[in-house]
Amino acid sequence: MMLVEKLEQLKAIFAQMNQALIAYSGGVDSTLVAKVAYDVLGDRALAVTAVSPSLLPEELEDAKIQAATIGIPHQIIATHEMENPNYTSNPVNRCYFCKSELHDTLKPLAVEMGYSYVVDGVNADDLHDYRPGIQAAKERGARSPLAEVGITKAEVRQISQQLGLPWWDKPAQPCLSSRFPYGEEITVAKLQRVGRAEIFLRQLGWQNLRVRSEGDTARIELPPEKIKDFVLNTDLNTVVTTFQEFGFIYVTLDLEGYWSGKLNRVLK
Repeated sequence: MMLVEKLEQLKAIFAQMNQALIAYSGGVDSTLVAKVAYDVLGDRALAVTAVSPSLLPEELEDAKIQAATIGIPHQIIATHEMENPNYTSNPVNRCYFCKSELHDTLKPLAVEMGYSYVVDGVNADDLHDYRPGIQAAKERGARSPLAEVGITKAEVRQISQQLGLPWWDKPAQPCLSSRFPYGEEITVAKLQRVGRAEIFLRQLGWQNLRVRSEGDTARIELPPEKIKDFVLNTDLNTVVTTFQEFGFIYVTLDLEGYWSGKLNRVLK
């Protein structure tokens, strides 16, 4: 199916909805959903961003700016997954409890405000990855228009670029809890430590990265082609000192480089 046909199908899904509440993280997927929903429904579409310690403050600011650029009404709510030991104990289905909390918060809000549908930014590629949160969303009646049409991550970026969205190539930024190996307890302090470390590296000019946290060790992941540049052109002593000020004891560089979902290898 041609890309233009997929976009038209996406619009048709929203045209069939009277109103839609979008679970809007500010990532490229949910932002495209918000854009198309607003183009079709106008003020009958509402973007809602959930705020918790697992969301970087910079990501929230991006979400606000992008929503304002699109023009869609935007609301911010708080979620409390950190109060659930099923989440903080970081089991392999941690994301199930996160999305359960999210949609248990969004669904009553949608009912209260008269929105017939809650939709998210799950794309077709997500259906082939280990994403236990998708099941939690389905159980609560959420729809995933991108996945329904068969729009992949690459196509999300292509469509976003064609629509003139300046963040079409924005790096993926999953919640900070994804930086911890399964089984390691997640705390607010640990989330803040990882978040500050990633912000620091981005301020140095490194954008597509992860700081994985294993105990008191930080493991920096960069695209494989960027590793040599990082070693040669970064003040490594400053990086180590700064990370130690954030609370890490050891700072390492992953020689394999950054790969999305790397921590899921233990599941295979």
